[in-house]
Amino acid sequence: MSTLKDILVNVNPLKVLGSTAATVGSLSIDSRKVTVGGTFIAVRGTLSDGHAFIEKALELGAMVIICETLPDIIKEDITYVQVADSAQATGLIADAFYGFPSKKLKITGITGTNGKTTTATLLYQLFESLEHKCGLISTVQNFIHDKAEVSTHTTPDAISIQALLASMVEAGCTHAFMEVSSHAVHQHRIAGIRFAGGVFTNITHDHLDYHKTFDEYIRVKKQFFDDLPPSAFALTNADDKRGLVMLQNTNALRCTYSLRVPATIKGKVLENNLTGLVMNIDKHEAYLRMIGTFNAYNLLAVYGAAKLLGEKDMDILAILSKLKGAAGRFETTMSKNDNILGIVDYAHTPDALINVLATINQFRKEGQQVITVVGCGGDRDTTKRPIMAQVACKHSSKAILTSDNPRSEDPEIILKEMEAGLTDSQKRKSIKITDRKEAIKVAITLAQPGDIILIAGKGHETYQEIKGVKHHFDDREILLETFESLNK
Repeated sequence: MSTLKDILVNVNPLKVLGSTAATVGSLSIDSRKVTVGGTFIAVRGTLSDGHAFIEKALELGAMVIICETLPDIIKEDITYVQVADSAQATGLIADAFYGFPSKKLKITGITGTNGKTTTATLLYQLFESLEHKCGLISTVQNFIHDKAEVSTHTTPDAISIQALLASMVEAGCTHAFMEVSSHAVHQHRIAGIRFAGGVFTNITHDHLDYHKTFDEYIRVKKQFFDDLPPSAFALTNADDKRGLVMLQNTNALRCTYSLRVPATIKGKVLENNLTGLVMNIDKHEAYLRMIGTFNAYNLLAVYGAAKLLGEKDMDILAILSKLKGAAGRFETTMSKNDNILGIVDYAHTPDALINVLATINQFRKEGQQVITVVGCGGDRDTTKRPIMAQVACKHSSKAILTSDNPRSEDPEIILKEMEAGLTDSQKRKSIKITDRKEAIKVAITLAQPGDIILIAGKGHETYQEIKGVKHHFDDREILLETFESLNK
């Protein structure tokens, strides 16, 4: 059992009122989850301020309060610790509370707009296949070796991350791979983690609802690399125009990967079709089961990171040739009678949608229609809505604009904002259908034998969030059910 003094070892408090010999049985940044004798850390969030819930935490039995602003009423039997930044302190405190787990793991963080989940998942699958026990923290699912854990965020809160890492250590893991979102960097959720390496995939238009400007979004991504230690590696996509920016101020070993320019890890696509990729990677020819140029970049990133973590070229390629990637990423289903190809993909940014549609159009035969079903999430970056509609219409035979996760917004308004980006000719090739299930069914009804349907935006998700309630909804299930009903 840790004492308060133990868990404050890497924190420089501004003031301490009470005894640091107090035993710390639990940590929480959510006052509702405080247990008797626990420690509550008051963090200022985007929607609420933890300082407003200090009294609630005390009522539930908290004995230690860590905060930026001390409350007006100080209780004698409670220990108060004032810090400059509660969010940053949370990671450092949780790291100490859980026994400094990242010291016992080789942790690789993957950041970028697109490709984080696929890259992290492939690295996890690769290293497990190479007989390392590994952990995964991702948008789709968390893994502690072979045990799956529910994932609710791209990068969990600081306490949850450290708890996951501690569980990985306990399970005998030697490596961990985690997606690192820009929100996580900005909110100090990764504070206290010692990374063995960082990977940058790309950066495109996203999350401006939170970061406000694209420059700020880039700065936050870069901060992850700026903070890497000299013992780590920093691997970046040299073909992305901001790729080298990520390396400007890092103390880590600087490495690059590319399909187009000289790089530490050089690749070339030799064949690219619906059965997979044939690539030259580091002068080795390899057949890979994944599809599209965007996946060629993901595979290069995985190969490069694995080499930097000490694995051998041919061992890496032998395993990579067998892997399929993450759920809901270019996941295909074929109807039995009409050979209509359904593709479910998480593409929820303009760049990701362009990449997926470019891949589909590269393979489609003359006369094959591409019908795209796409929406935009509510309470998120509104500026990409008209662009998403433009991309869908420009690169598809028909586009059906529909709901994604409307959250607290009116889906009809979201669709109007998407449609506002369309020309008259683009409007004529688009349909607005608010009900996502109906939109998928209409797309299949419109399809002729041999056509291709892309259902974009939600990928692996098994819910649709409407007015604060998550309803079960899985694009893959709807696609399969509709195909089966047509085959009867």
